[in-house]
Amino acid sequence: MSADAPVVAAVVLAAGGGRRYGMPKALVEYDGSLLVERAVRTARAVCDPVLVVLGAQAVDVWRRADLDGATVLANQDWETGMASSLRTGLDGLRGWPGRVDAALILLVDMPGMTPAALSRMAEHAAPDALAVATYDGVRGHPVLIGREHWAGVAETAAGDEGARRYLAGHDVIELDCTSLADPTDLDVPPGTGL
Repeated sequence: MSADAPVVAAVVLAAGGGRRYGMPKALVEYDGSLLVERAVRTARAVCDPVLVVLGAQAVDVWRRADLDGATVLANQDWETGMASSLRTGLDGLRGWPGRVDAALILLVDMPGMTPAALSRMAEHAAPDALAVATYDGVRGHPVLIGREHWAGVAETAAGDEGARRYLAGHDVIELDCTSLADPTDLDVPPGTGL
């Protein structure tokens, strides 16, 4: 990587209590590893640094999960929704000792996310970048947020909406990741039919 290449960080949002799932999704085992481990591995394949935001049962997650290569941040306000985790992650990046030009925001409950999708997003990294992955024309994750937007995103994020309100008021590049990843999130345990 050249010195001029944008530095892209990943922020893995893994703090939720998983109310509908019945347990924190960070602790859910999927194909032989915890969801949080999968998300961190996927992020590390493309991004450096990788920050993972924990909240519900954070100590249990920290003890059980292999989060090697990631910086763990604790969101004390995780019960207020995803916005507080997004703010925690972006605050962690603002205090990062090295240069970071943009952040890829990933959700812990998307086991079908791939390095290929993250790479597609990272190609557009810049301090002023705003990009969102789409799947068959529908916006999803990850979301790429350049550092010039971090303060605005943190200020407008509320409840479980994350960056949605900020993105709605700005020009956002939509990047088709349909063939690169499965955007399905695990809201409920498989087979429950909820």
